[in-house]
Amino acid sequence: MTAELIRQVRLLDPATLRDQVADVLIADGMIQAVAETIDSYPQETQIREGARLILGTGLVDLYSHSGEPGFEERETIDSLAAAAVAGGFTRLTLLPNTHPAVDNPATVAWFQSQCQKFTVPQICNWGALTLNTKGEQMTELAELVQSGIAGFADGQPIQNMTLLRRLLEYGEDLGQPVALWCCDRALSGNGVVREGQESLRLGLPGSPDYAETAPLAALLECVAAIGTPVHLMRISTARSVELIRQAKASGLPVTASTTWMHLLLNITAVQSYDPSLHLEPPLGNPADQAALIEGIRSGVLDAIAIDHSPYTYEEKTVAFAESPPGAIGLELALPLLWHQLVMSEKLPALTLWQALSKNPAQILNQSIPKLQTGQPAELVLFDPHQAWQVTSQTLKSRSTNTLWLNQTIPGRVLQVWGGR
Repeated sequence: MTAELIRQVRLLDPATLRDQVADVLIADGMIQAVAETIDSYPQETQIREGARLILGTGLVDLYSHSGEPGFEERETIDSLAAAAVAGGFTRLTLLPNTHPAVDNPATVAWFQSQCQKFTVPQICNWGALTLNTKGEQMTELAELVQSGIAGFADGQPIQNMTLLRRLLEYGEDLGQPVALWCCDRALSGNGVVREGQESLRLGLPGSPDYAETAPLAALLECVAAIGTPVHLMRISTARSVELIRQAKASGLPVTASTTWMHLLLNITAVQSYDPSLHLEPPLGNPADQAALIEGIRSGVLDAIAIDHSPYTYEEKTVAFAESPPGAIGLELALPLLWHQLVMSEKLPALTLWQALSKNPAQILNQSIPKLQTGQPAELVLFDPHQAWQVTSQTLKSRSTNTLWLNQTIPGRVLQVWGGR
């Protein structure tokens, strides 16, 4: 029996709201004991001193992108899995807009065959709502359910409201999560940053906040009428947070997430014109950022997604407005969120961990990772103080499209347990 004892480590378990210092004994993939002090353990146990370290439940990413199949030069499934483990993620849920798209059982089966070799992370797929994620024709939803998808999402906004209504009507009886991104392409136009005084100063085309809130309000009306539970992806504006607050108060079956970079940054960071800050939706104004942080704190926003979007050096080394939107984040999110939000006391540690672990699992209708005796050891050991330099050599991802490239950041994952 392989056993590990971590002494006097800070435990974070959102399932029980536990935030305390204790000893933890792990053996054969299970949590054998959690106590103030553990004195009895197998003779060959490996002992680690946990002072100043964090032991939390494994992180669960709601949605990210795989390069493979179709764009292996950006990211392979192997490199994606390595990046996830390096960032503390024990579960990944991939969006279906690969090439070919995950819009049929055969592609789901291919992904499952490629991912079954990983003990950690557990990788599953969102099944496409529409063929080739183009928002034009509905997929065979019932067949995809039988193939073992995690839920339904295109990862792209569906512009046809009649089609969206039909999808919600069909989805009502399927018992699968449905994730939707609200964005009106006609209203956003060619905008690459949030519209406002700062976008004018930057000289970049702006996208108004109502390009998000107008379709969000329409979707909420559909949910109120049809009743299908919906997860709202990529929330990025203060007004959206208020609309979701009102929807939840009225009892609508909705959950919502924002992305880690929208919590950390706002449009003022774009003064560097770094193409890694060209995101979709664009970074908000300072008031949007503050509302998103408060949304996570209050629970109006349930989860933080990474939306890991790898692109090659050649694809991203162009003018800001011409670059494809997106940035990597699996290896960077926990250290930077901890440093900038928890250390600054903008968010409690348990609130952050809940938004990265328990709540995403709940949204996906998955079992919740728990740091309790007798539970599978699906855990991450994190040193919030250890500094490391972000380079192409230290990153596990094949792509390096991040603002923090060649910078030294505090906080590093030391070990991950898969819990199987």
